[in-house]
Amino acid sequence: MSGPTRLEVDLHVHSEASYDGHEPIELILEHAADIGLDAVVITDHDTLEASVEAAELAPDYGLVGIPGVEVSTADGHLLGIGVEEMPPTGRPMEETVAAVRAQGGVAVVPHPFQRTRHGVRKRRLKAVDPDAIETFNAWLFTGYRNRRARQYAARYGYPGVGGSDAHSLLTVGRAYTEVTVDAPIAEVDAADVVDAIRAGDTDIRGHRASVRRSAGHYAKAAGRKAAWGVETAARKSGYGAMVAAKHGGGGASTVLRKGGYGARRVAAGALPFV
Repeated sequence: MSGPTRLEVDLHVHSEASYDGHEPIELILEHAADIGLDAVVITDHDTLEASVEAAELAPDYGLVGIPGVEVSTADGHLLGIGVEEMPPTGRPMEETVAAVRAQGGVAVVPHPFQRTRHGVRKRRLKAVDPDAIETFNAWLFTGYRNRRARQYAARYGYPGVGGSDAHSLLTVGRAYTEVTVDAPIAEVDAADVVDAIRAGDTDIRGHRASVRRSAGHYAKAAGRKAAWGVETAARKSGYGAMVAAKHGGGGASTVLRKGGYGARRVAAGALPFV
């Protein structure tokens, strides 16, 4: 009988589907696998499409597929981990927590108390009962807010998790959560990770990473992004010629009219034009 399995999971990453994200999901998945993560959760702002697709593609990269989203509630941002349908936006946070749980997901409060980044205020958080608190967010410039979040989670008995809150490839995996599950790695799925977070079988990692390891991550990311840019440019060039031939030069405007994340995927050559 096998013992517990520990997975390294970055629970808070943004793709190009976020208004402030930059990276295609395939590039994020490739990089996450290369730097030793077992899973990465795409948590775009108020959209699930790219995250669900990333979760479906994850096994191709040797990763556990876990969908998620960062929801804008009336009281601040909330991570819904393990959900496949978009919770309503703009509602009180406690309602959004209930909507996430109704799907079998886990509700995590990210970067609490940081008002400039839509973190929920302390007096409102007391009225909410989330499943976990993000006690280490790698995007913060100082450790003050992380310390406050850690102290709050400890005081009120909430599990703590960590995430990079990456908006570019260079910071994916900068912080992550070590999740302990009872299933062998080959059998682990999103539900196992969600259950482990809810049970508090988590440890924060990343802030103790050595300079050497961090430098290696950055070097790999920089090289991979440069190579991806060359490949994407080549695909765009070929795609543009195909569209021009098919539509008499009106292909670019046609792509723009398609709009949204799908149009960006089409323009990048990741999806066929239809």
